[in-house]
Amino acid sequence: MAQDKLYDVFVIGGGINGCGIARDAIGRGYSVFLAEMNDLASGTSSWSSKLIHGGFRYLEYYEFRLVREALSEREVLLSNAPHIIWPMRFVLPHHKDMRPAWLLRLGLFLYDHIGTRKLLPGTTTVNLKTSPVGKPLKPLFSKGFEYSDCWVNDARLVVLNARDAADRGAEIRTRTEVVSAERKDGVWEIEVTDRASGVRETVRARLIVNAGGPWVDRILSGVVGRKDAHNVRLVQGSHIVVPKLHDHDRAYIFQNGDGRIIFALPYEEDFTLIGTTDQDYTGDPKDVVITDPEIDYLCAAASEYFAKPVQRDSIVWTYSGVRPLYDDGASAAQEATRDYVLKPDTAEGAPLLNIFGGKITTYRKLAESMLELIEARLGKKAAPWTHRAALPGGDFPADGFDAQVARLLADYPFLDPKQARRYFRQYGTKARVLLGGCSSREALGQHFGYGLYALEVDYLIAQEWAREAADVIWRRSKRGLRLDKDQVAALDAYMTGKRAV
Repeated sequence: MAQDKLYDVFVIGGGINGCGIARDAIGRGYSVFLAEMNDLASGTSSWSSKLIHGGFRYLEYYEFRLVREALSEREVLLSNAPHIIWPMRFVLPHHKDMRPAWLLRLGLFLYDHIGTRKLLPGTTTVNLKTSPVGKPLKPLFSKGFEYSDCWVNDARLVVLNARDAADRGAEIRTRTEVVSAERKDGVWEIEVTDRASGVRETVRARLIVNAGGPWVDRILSGVVGRKDAHNVRLVQGSHIVVPKLHDHDRAYIFQNGDGRIIFALPYEEDFTLIGTTDQDYTGDPKDVVITDPEIDYLCAAASEYFAKPVQRDSIVWTYSGVRPLYDDGASAAQEATRDYVLKPDTAEGAPLLNIFGGKITTYRKLAESMLELIEARLGKKAAPWTHRAALPGGDFPADGFDAQVARLLADYPFLDPKQARRYFRQYGTKARVLLGGCSSREALGQHFGYGLYALEVDYLIAQEWAREAADVIWRRSKRGLRLDKDQVAALDAYMTGKRAV
């Protein structure tokens, strides 16, 4: 089956960069087709540390441009998506055997001042002997610093970019694999296959954006036929999740003896997320799993600081992802640049633009940079617009979250307050679209456990491309931390039935 339509931009990859570019491009007037071989955010974009941050440790590697851009983006993204992004304070204990206090103060001074900061409070010094944030730590830590960054629901950030792109007219296809791409008569002819039905079709486009993440080189070699595709360094990052280690809402950033840092972050109300690792990876990105040495490393690194040791048998979940860092020849994985590199293909004919590296925090700026390259090749249609454009559900003041939850509870009094808060955290003002005319708990439909009802599942199927249970419980939400295997099986059966209709 072939499409007669000629698209301006064909995006390969439904991670944060691909969806961010699709949204920006369609908003400027280009026609857009995006193909993702699995689910949205099913690769690197859902396996991050869940932070919108400047990258404090990148200052040591003189990544000043990246840090400045990331710091300025924190408040842009916070304003555009305050339901899935919120401020978080980080406690950095001073370890006498690590970096000296004066160096930490200097770094944090730069962190406070080299980027734009209006909403987030600056750095303060903390007495860990008297402050509640010092109680979970070993007594040997007496002094620390507290600074600001932001938390993000990473997979939802991807989905909301895709949803907004689709609402503006972009064609978003999940479970759609790009099989081949060939230049013909000045345009691309791209063969794609629906992985569920096996149906193949040809899509024509004037330009391709290769946003394949860890698969970017494989796309160049396997889809486009390039033989010299060696641009990215794959680095594995793993995390562990344990029952929450403290009662306050602060996060911790710990220095390790190897020069790296790890985070211990409040997670899904009842847990603490600890990560990440940095090690080179040579396998297929889809097969990445945490290793025993990584588990030992994270447990030992956290136990260096927490009074109660973090032990292997307390782990309730782990996850691993592969970061596609631009291969700059750095000797160690932790030293490889986190900056992004955009490279046009040099072959004659229809343009191919490739993305190497990148961070969730700077995805919007990356998209703007990519649009400059697209404009140079296809002609300019409209000015940049995403800086002040709310993502779906984010059209309320950044400091107005609690007031919005109260209004939702007033309009839907049958909701449990905790459930209303979760709905607004995930969907923002779109929670009212989800709930519609519901007037009772029974109207929410079948209950799969822990506040996940059929009404929400139906919404995710209809509005957010969810097809399988894993899409719902690990990417659209994190209900998988709480549901047992029988509840997941019931959800899977329900969704299978929906697909059969």
